[in-house]
Amino acid sequence: MTPPVFRRYLGIHYAGAETPDSALKSLRVCSATPETPPQEVLPPPGPLRYWCRRELAHWLAGELAGDTPTIVGIDHALSFPLRYFEVHQLAPDWMAFLEDFHRHWPTDAPHTYVDFILNGARGQSAERMGSPRWMRLTDDRCKVARSVFQFEGQGKVAAATHAGLPWILFLKRALGDRLHVWPFDGWSIPAGNSALVEVRPAMWRDLEPMAALTAGQKDAFVTASWLKAADRSGELADMLRPALSPPERLVCGVEGWILGS
Repeated sequence: MTPPVFRRYLGIHYAGAETPDSALKSLRVCSATPETPPQEVLPPPGPLRYWCRRELAHWLAGELAGDTPTIVGIDHALSFPLRYFEVHQLAPDWMAFLEDFHRHWPTDAPHTYVDFILNGARGQSAERMGSPRWMRLTDDRCKVARSVFQFEGQGKVAAATHAGLPWILFLKRALGDRLHVWPFDGWSIPAGNSALVEVRPAMWRDLEPMAALTAGQKDAFVTASWLKAADRSGELADMLRPALSPPERLVCGVEGWILGS
């Protein structure tokens, strides 16, 4: 065992359904600490029984602004394939990408479904579309990953990704350097910082008996549990330094990397 780097582990199963203010049964959060097992985090008292994306983003901003080094694992992509940048003539700059995406896909706007923008009723999706054939390097390396532009079929993350990216931008604007979004802010996470990483819980589901939980609860639970165990064993530190060549590291600094792929 090694001394833990983080003092809290958050697992989030994300959901891209309905609007940013809709309570979503599948949107789930689990939290663990080095001393305590994963437990589900419910939304603050109010009219919503389940989390909505807006409330979750504001809650995260408040939690991560504190002094508790926290690692958050979220199961949607944090960027797009390099091919998307090339086709749309975008600079290989992650924050500029988030800003540009938000202008064309304002999925955080009230009363807005991802499908509204996808189908052209709102936003400017026609100017920033991608192909399901486009894959990130990490998608090719991860057996359970799919294209970030695959909106249909098993294992799809497209709707959650397109719904979640504006809220990642919100968190970076709110927290700045206090939140290290890996690997875009660098492959090494500064000591004492909180971090956000992309995960695929399907990689670890078989490690925990969770028969009584819903699919969303299982994904949030196993993410928090695995992050905690990996931090204690030292495996997390190794996963944050994937075996990539220098050119691959440059590409993945733009496209992102699924932790453990």
